[in-house]
Amino acid sequence: MIRLQKLLAAAGLGSRRTVEDWIRAGRVSVAGRVAQLGDRAGPGDDVRLDGRPLTLSPLDLNTQEVLLYYKPVGEVTTRSDPQRRPTVFERLPEPSNGRWITVGRLDVNTAGLLLLTTDGELAHRLMHPSSEVEREYLVRLRGEPGPEVIRRLLRGVPLEDGPARFDRIVAEAGEGGNGGPASPGADGPSHSTFRVVLHEGRNREVRRLWNAVGFEVSRLLRVRYGPVELPRDMRPGNARRAGPTVLEALRAAVPGR
Repeated sequence: MIRLQKLLAAAGLGSRRTVEDWIRAGRVSVAGRVAQLGDRAGPGDDVRLDGRPLTLSPLDLNTQEVLLYYKPVGEVTTRSDPQRRPTVFERLPEPSNGRWITVGRLDVNTAGLLLLTTDGELAHRLMHPSSEVEREYLVRLRGEPGPEVIRRLLRGVPLEDGPARFDRIVAEAGEGGNGGPASPGADGPSHSTFRVVLHEGRNREVRRLWNAVGFEVSRLLRVRYGPVELPRDMRPGNARRAGPTVLEALRAAVPGR
């Protein structure tokens, strides 16, 4: 028997957080009884969502997929948008089983690597703050920060939702690659490019960190999430199914608790 939210998430029905919200709202039942957080079930049990029976075969729990998507600027990381902007899901191939769940988000003005999986439990662990999974970005700035600014960003600066910092900051001397930010010389001396790493996924955190020390981000590209890098031969709008080695690498990065 498996915790209900873990069972449904592993079957690709949604992230564990989403499933927990369904349970709190009384939308999930097990054997005719409204489910509660902490309940357990197995693949053969009568589990229903809004009265509809769910198929949770053992096969569902062992055929998860991972998709790499190069998100372009202008797309939103939601299934639908009130402003009718294009969403990443409009371009994605159908999974073999379950549905795609995004591992974190990228804001509409940020491009780069977006991971999706049919394993909701894995997605939950990859996004959970306690896992401290690294995210790496190429950043083009307006202006050229000096050493003291870099030291401040590494020590930590206050944001409205608490202090934050970069784990690493490295100046980029040449082209960013992967279609990312240009080198400082590409747009004149008033621009500079850095590679930054942090282990949180707060909303617009990279932009807000630079803004807090007086610099504006003019272009932002995510090039890595945990052990997975954005392939150099991918172009914006392209999707690629990952092989089993990528799935295993992601699982190894966030062992189950």
